[in-house]
Amino acid sequence: MAKQRAARRPASVYALAGIRLFNGITGLLAPTVLVRRLDPDRDVSPAAVYAFRLFGIRTVLLGLDLLTNHGQRLQEDLREGVLIHASDTATAALLGLRGQLPPRTAALTTLISAVNTTLAASAADFGKRKG
Repeated sequence: MAKQRAARRPASVYALAGIRLFNGITGLLAPTVLVRRLDPDRDVSPAAVYAFRLFGIRTVLLGLDLLTNHGQRLQEDLREGVLIHASDTATAALLGLRGQLPPRTAALTTLISAVNTTLAASAADFGKRKG
């Protein structure tokens, strides 16, 4: 039986998948690292650890989807990624504007989320042209 050749994916898909996998695995295995990066001046909250673990597995699965899904399913994943990361960007910006994160942390978190949004939009655009 002949092997089916996998469709090429743009670099933005691999970059976004890598970011999701890194963040998801870190959220699962070392959530306190992420909590301390967001709020270095406070004790680590058990609720924050729970939240990072909760979203860690989802983030890992979303990253794997970008690497394993094909065709229409991949195009849906790419479109959904824009909404996911735009929501993250808006949340980070709002937390900063409301003073709920230190200014430097809010700026960095917003920037990282905006880069992820840009990667997602670039990947989704590629998916539209291919499909």
